[in-house]
Amino acid sequence: MQQTIKTYLQPSFLICVLVLASAAGVMSLAVKYFGIHLKKEPLPLKKSLNLLDENDLSPYKVIAKQKIENEEVLQSLGTEDYLQWVLENTDLPYDSPVKRCLLFITYYKLPDRVPHVPEECYTGGGYQKAGSDNIVLKINEQGLEREIKGKYLVFAGMNNTGWQESSELPVLYLFKVNGKYAASRQDARIILGKNIFRNQAYFCKIEVVFNQHSVAPGKELAVSECQKLLSVILPVLEKQHWPDWKKV
Repeated sequence: MQQTIKTYLQPSFLICVLVLASAAGVMSLAVKYFGIHLKKEPLPLKKSLNLLDENDLSPYKVIAKQKIENEEVLQSLGTEDYLQWVLENTDLPYDSPVKRCLLFITYYKLPDRVPHVPEECYTGGGYQKAGSDNIVLKINEQGLEREIKGKYLVFAGMNNTGWQESSELPVLYLFKVNGKYAASRQDARIILGKNIFRNQAYFCKIEVVFNQHSVAPGKELAVSECQKLLSVILPVLEKQHWPDWKKV
């Protein structure tokens, strides 16, 4: 018993207790007197991504709905609120390299970090990054055009001999963070970091992958098709699924 009491009276232990108590006190005062919220509460979607109405995506048709069966992969993803659909643009000819694409959306209702971006996910899966550009996507909604920044990437696979394959994999992505769009993980973190006066936060990653054709589209064609798809899907997400940030 005496040894235990001596341990608790050690300067190092007492300093740790004081530091933790001070930190707790500072956080409590910050919330009480300044309205600063360092710890966030979960902010759920209005409606699950799985309930997205396929009829709202015309001229796009859902070809497949993919689920992540690997528990380790799902845990690494950091959320169970995701959508992974293969879409087909029914307006395009059969042989178009952008007729089909993979739409991958992940939503984080309690963001404490920004998870892996395609630059990490694909290189971790054995691909090599062959190109990267910041882009401006022109989104047309009912005749009104707005510009949203995004990221365009190109990955190349490796064969068994270690030589780079001729085929490429174009990937485009962007974030929606607390009611604002962001083009990169850094931009998303900046927006999250500014959100100190609200007790909730969220972010969502929207990713479009052109991996459904034997021939990869060029940058101009991939960006053009991505703009068309986002012009359809973003209004649906904004109105029916994402939280109304102004009302939070």
